[in-house]
Amino acid sequence: MNKRFALVAVGAALALGLSACGGEGAGGGGAATPSANSAAPEDLTIGVAMPTQTSERWIADGDNVKSQLEEAGYQVDLQFANDDIPTQQQQLDQMISGGADVLIVAAIDGTALGTQLESAASQNIPVISYDRLIRDSENVNFYVSFDNYKVGVQQATSVLVGLGLLNADGSENPSAPAGPFNIELFAGSLDDNNAGFFFNGAVDTLKPFIDNGTLVVKSGQTEIAQVATLRWSQEEAQRRMENLLTGTYNDGSTVNAVLSPYDGISRGIITALQNNGYGSGSKPYPIISGQDAEIASVKLINDGVQYATIFKDTRLLAEQAVTAAQSFLQGQEPEANDTETYDNGVKVVPSYLLDSTIVYKDNITAALVDSGYYTQAEVDAGQTS
Repeated sequence: MNKRFALVAVGAALALGLSACGGEGAGGGGAATPSANSAAPEDLTIGVAMPTQTSERWIADGDNVKSQLEEAGYQVDLQFANDDIPTQQQQLDQMISGGADVLIVAAIDGTALGTQLESAASQNIPVISYDRLIRDSENVNFYVSFDNYKVGVQQATSVLVGLGLLNADGSENPSAPAGPFNIELFAGSLDDNNAGFFFNGAVDTLKPFIDNGTLVVKSGQTEIAQVATLRWSQEEAQRRMENLLTGTYNDGSTVNAVLSPYDGISRGIITALQNNGYGSGSKPYPIISGQDAEIASVKLINDGVQYATIFKDTRLLAEQAVTAAQSFLQGQEPEANDTETYDNGVKVVPSYLLDSTIVYKDNITAALVDSGYYTQAEVDAGQTS
């Protein structure tokens, strides 16, 4: 045994708590209370597994979690897996064998970590699923994320605002244009549980406008399996957009809007559009959504190329992950504000969900600069200093 806990099993206690509460979630009563760990923070190690360094968003997440844990006095083992599943599996194996006391995991594939989670549970190591829900395992103790269905609603809302179909506050526009507007849909990676929440929230919001003919998905590709983007790849998104333009839109028609679930995907879409002549002359850029407020896309929004993104403050998400880890180490259950939504296929995982913000050109300063997330110089340059 390492220095971890003076408890029998955190995972078992949480599972019993959920069962006894009839799914009422963390803190609902009926669960055995874990004993507190008497070790000092500097004698405890928290393993942090992030999916990739190819996205600035995940670099920021890793840095924020690490810095906040270290500020609280803990040792941190932060690893990035470069979007390679076997690498992430090996990294988690090493964290577990190295004596990690808590694991914070942003999975590449939410279904591929069963063996590692079983090993963690056998050693009483709590697992906090970070932003991407780990599926098909009872050995997930807590989930920290944003309200991902709402993120999808916000993405679709930004598209409808950009087309003039809704007012900026999301209310109906009595002077809305009649359309029809051609729209194409993109989704994230099917191995990421969040992709479905984003897509469902967006499609539910767009559906009334599709049903009444205001919006037309000219390609006919409306199912998530048809529009998914493996690993959220910018290059894959560019290829699909190019295929749509040379196929569906080779008759002289134009794309008026693109639902994009992530800024990297948005930039791939934009590159394909630019190569097809959009952004000049009589072919203005479509209304394009995004997510994560990556600095390159924030500049594109400021320049009038991309229309909007969704800002998810990773500093606050990291803070919740740290808070949850500390609760486990103190023999307590973390506070959950959602105990119904996130069923991973085996259990409903108690969750803490944060709110997100739509960022348009006119609120970049208020949302991103005034909050200290970026400086104005970084927004102007399109890169962080």
